[in-house]
Amino acid sequence: MHSAVLLIEFGSIILGLGLLGRFAGRFQLSPIPLYLLAGLAFGEGGLLPLGASEEFVAIGAEIGVILLLLMLGLEYTATDLVSNLKTHYPSGLVDCALNALPGAAVALLLGWGPVAAVVLAGVTWISSSGVIAKVLGDLGRVGNRETPVILSVLVLEDLAMAVYLPIVTALVAGVGLMAGSVTLAIALGAAGLVLFLAVRYGRLISRFVSSDDPEKLLLVVLGLTILVAGVAQQLQVSAAVGAFLVGIALSGEVAEGAHTLLSPLRDLFAAVFFVFFGLHTDPSSIPPVLLPALGLAVVTALTKIATGYWAARRAGISVKGRWRAGGALVARGEFSIVIAGLAVAAGVEPSLGPLATAYVLILVVIGPLTARYTEPVATWWTRRREPGRTEPAPRTAEAEAPVAD
Repeated sequence: MHSAVLLIEFGSIILGLGLLGRFAGRFQLSPIPLYLLAGLAFGEGGLLPLGASEEFVAIGAEIGVILLLLMLGLEYTATDLVSNLKTHYPSGLVDCALNALPGAAVALLLGWGPVAAVVLAGVTWISSSGVIAKVLGDLGRVGNRETPVILSVLVLEDLAMAVYLPIVTALVAGVGLMAGSVTLAIALGAAGLVLFLAVRYGRLISRFVSSDDPEKLLLVVLGLTILVAGVAQQLQVSAAVGAFLVGIALSGEVAEGAHTLLSPLRDLFAAVFFVFFGLHTDPSSIPPVLLPALGLAVVTALTKIATGYWAARRAGISVKGRWRAGGALVARGEFSIVIAGLAVAAGVEPSLGPLATAYVLILVVIGPLTARYTEPVATWWTRRREPGRTEPAPRTAEAEAPVAD
């Protein structure tokens, strides 16, 4: 009987997620807000709380986090990461300062303590790579000159996660300074070792994993990722970091094949993860933190726009491209929820989960709008402030190309 109820509940969840995804796709929106709302509706204090399938959903959510980080790792080679780190690290530092500090300040002002401040700083710092990539594709900006700048900022954020997540894991677990230092040292050592092996022996690793049979490739990559994630977690390093490092180690045709095979699984379990986070957030706890979440969303939307503008200016992009880069970086999503989920699971601060949920809901909806309209609004405002000013004529034919804006 329990098995039948589990299948009915879990089947209903998957079917509902599919319908919500189709609805969001019809209006060219990210489905993440709808997944979070679905979790709120069927979680603690919701319309119809789930019972039998909650444990199964929890396992699926953990796999979802692992696959999200694996797929991000597959997007980059170790060489690309090292190159981006050397070239664009000032943009990463500005990104961290402008966007992490507001979250930390709000947590301290609310009296949540230093651990919650570190967690909320990460929530407001990290942009959503998945949402931003989809928005850039939908707007036809993949070939624009500012797009590499946007991707560089996202890559630096992903790299920072390899250091930040172990720190947060140690802090929310309440371990001492010595244990936390050991955890961070292990994480940095593992990341450095994987990058070294990927640069020097990436082809050998990929050849070992490679297979002409898609079924065997899927099983080897997925099994290796979950195994490494489990070992990382056993060593008090985030399982997500372990998955990210596996993705970096794979390259070439293996990475492309694994990306194609694992994309549907990632989408499935990532959706389950967002639902699971919503399940553990009481809807009645959101209204008390809605005002701080809204204020924080407005402030950090502006700081992300400033980050993108500064990074694009540093790269020599024109004014219009700078505004587009800034507007594209506003959306928060999967990483913010992952970080908040660590604190919620450890019981750090009861209001942190609801605030993070409201914050992500606001920015994941606003993000695609800022990506589309920041540059036109900025251009209109500039012309209104300086009606007699005209833009200088382009000096070369290349400068006249649409992608050069």
